[in-house]
Amino acid sequence: MSGRLILVRHGETEGNVAKRLDTKLPGAPLTEKGSNQARAIGQVLAANPPAALVSSQALRAQQTASFIEAATGVSVQVIEGLHEVQAGDIEGKADEQSHEIFKAVFHAWHGGELTTRVPGGESGEDVLARYLPVVAELREKYLEQVSAGDVVVVSHGAAVRLVGRHLASVPGLFAANNHLDNTETVELEIDGDGWRCVRWGRFEPPFADDVSPVPDDPMG
Repeated sequence: MSGRLILVRHGETEGNVAKRLDTKLPGAPLTEKGSNQARAIGQVLAANPPAALVSSQALRAQQTASFIEAATGVSVQVIEGLHEVQAGDIEGKADEQSHEIFKAVFHAWHGGELTTRVPGGESGEDVLARYLPVVAELREKYLEQVSAGDVVVVSHGAAVRLVGRHLASVPGLFAANNHLDNTETVELEIDGDGWRCVRWGRFEPPFADDVSPVPDDPMG
């Protein structure tokens, strides 16, 4: 039986607290709360140490992964292509209008409009083009082996939700409306040639068009 692909959103950052669109590498560090969140998810994952631990290049992801590494004993691999959706012209901004611009693009992607682009930034197609080859390589190297263990990927809120929805055909409105808190996970299992989603943050399947009870902030 193969393991799961566990996509983990990093711990809380200074950018999250300031509600700043922080996407450019290397990005903001974890707060003390974020470090505690990372330490806690590390302890959870230590109960069943993964076959591989991977991080995006962003500082916040690498710091989160370092706590998981310490708890599980599995060395972290930093891989290109797993960073957050690039915010382009609204990078570094914290005003409501900039957040609404990003959220409108993000929701368009989950409605199937992947060519829509953040002004000066990425389209949904751009994000998938750099992220999915990494997932395919991890699947072949680790998850398609007999009695494979899990693969943990520490990444970012908007990117994880887009990739999880795309790979597992999660309903678009569900993916668009359901926030991932810091260190929450989207978990996928191999399903024939594809994938099925077995966890989305606090939700388990079947997934409907639920609206999150907390304000949505896809970034980070």
